Amino acid sequence: MKSTTPRHVAIIMDGNGRWAQERGLPRLAGHEQGSKSIRACVEAAIEAGVEIVTLYAFSAENWKRPAAEVAGLMLLLERFLDEKLAEMQKEGVRLLAIGRTSQLPGACQRKLQQAIAQTAQNTRLTVILALSYSGRLEIVDAVKSLLSDVQSGKLTPEQIDPDVFSQHLYTAGFPDPDLLIRTSGEMRLSNFLLWQLSYTEIHVTPKYWPDFGKADFHAALKEFASRSRRYGGV
Repeated sequence: MKSTTPRHVAIIMDGNGRWAQERGLPRLAGHEQGSKSIRACVEAAIEAGVEIVTLYAFSAENWKRPAAEVAGLMLLLERFLDEKLAEMQKEGVRLLAIGRTSQLPGACQRKLQQAIAQTAQNTRLTVILALSYSGRLEIVDAVKSLLSDVQSGKLTPEQIDPDVFSQHLYTAGFPDPDLLIRTSGEMRLSNFLLWQLSYTEIHVTPKYWPDFGKADFHAALKEFASRSRRYGGV
């Protein structure tokens, strides 16, 4: 019997700023509250047997936000990595990151690499943080990598197909997401995993990310289980 549990769940964690503004709080308060939802969803993913969770944590476009908010987000990322590392080790969570992470502040890069190295042997759940990430830039970087391989003689143009292309993406080696969850009710992909989401089931909830909890994650999985995935067939 085919499993109805998605192997890979991707999440667009949207609505932190609006959650805070509606409560008369600074936007960073929403981001801080949103970090608690990450923990809840990680716990729910482990309970359900999900293998991979990819979180859209900071987009390449987010660098355009006010400098104070960006600085606060970077400090929040550092704190998250500091505070959650022991917990990830205890729960068997492996941490990875995708995106142009070299654009992150030096302290963030160091803490991120430390967390990735220290959790590398964990196998219960893989959590991938998309940081300084852009779906279009990922495709551009993949094309550059392919061109380099063609120029060096590793590949011929005739060998390039969707499978080969996928191996040049940031997510090489991982299955495409089975389910995408988007909070705050917005009906768009926001430049997230544009190649990988081709046949992904989408679940949109009006809840802001800070209000999204374990019950909501399990509800999304239940809805996913009721769907028929045909991949263009009948």
